[in-house]
Amino acid sequence: MARRRQETLWIHRWSRPLIAGIAGLGILETGYLTWSKLTGNVVACPVEGCDRVLNSPYATVFGLPLPLFGLLAYGLVFVLAVLPLPVPATQSDLRQTLESRTWPLLFILTLAMVIGSGYLMYLMAFELKAICPYCITSALFSLTLLILTLLGRRWEDSGQLIFNGIIVGMVTLTAVLALYAPINGSSRAVAAGAGESGPPVTNPSGVAEIELARHLKAVDAKMYGAWWCPHCYDQKALFGAEAAAQIPYIECASDGKNAQPQQCRSHSEITGFPTWEINGEFYAGTQTLEKLAELSGYTGSKSFRS
Repeated sequence: MARRRQETLWIHRWSRPLIAGIAGLGILETGYLTWSKLTGNVVACPVEGCDRVLNSPYATVFGLPLPLFGLLAYGLVFVLAVLPLPVPATQSDLRQTLESRTWPLLFILTLAMVIGSGYLMYLMAFELKAICPYCITSALFSLTLLILTLLGRRWEDSGQLIFNGIIVGMVTLTAVLALYAPINGSSRAVAAGAGESGPPVTNPSGVAEIELARHLKAVDAKMYGAWWCPHCYDQKALFGAEAAAQIPYIECASDGKNAQPQQCRSHSEITGFPTWEINGEFYAGTQTLEKLAELSGYTGSKSFRS
């Protein structure tokens, strides 16, 4: 009995520092992903398919990168966890008040994070059918935070805790389903067709853009990309709608329209999208039209609109 009591006191004593530490790791991870997304830098993905998850429509909420909301959630967990810790022992009443008020908030927040992460794991496995180590790690962080919150103190009214958990779970799941309903609907509609093609390019092309696209096709240049890749869309948008339809584009995503994944895999030089192949050389990333003209030996009009 004494040993059990000592172990319980240990977890109660160290739960908040542990929660703060894990939340700190979550801040570092989501901070890196947010910075990469906002600055347009390529995320270091250790496995194939990671890019697809991080650049999918599910990775953007209200026009902002999803990791930004994770960053805010981890930051709030960190603040709630450490809030009572700096209070000196001489102000025990204040510390007790802060602890009693922040524990329920930690429970609500970490439970919501677990439910949200769980749904994202479902999307990753069954909708996107790809693996993202960052997403899995974040989900494990969220689950660990919830477990530490539950074990970190003596919850006097377990019935009330369960009731609150059910309410939080229902509200969170309803909100998440409503948030992603338009994306799920559009994805299923496209899936019923001839393959995913991503959002259409709508801006018009100029004469120079069309001439460059025809020249690239004539010299057997190729643009390797994926329908879910935002940088590929940006590359096509530089050409405009008419010219983008004429550039020699190779779809690397297996569920994309006219997909040729085997051709993409045959080139070890393709490590991200878009990647251009011009005269036997490979160039990664979105290229300006002036750069493509230079690399391909284009000598026509360079009065590009972009």
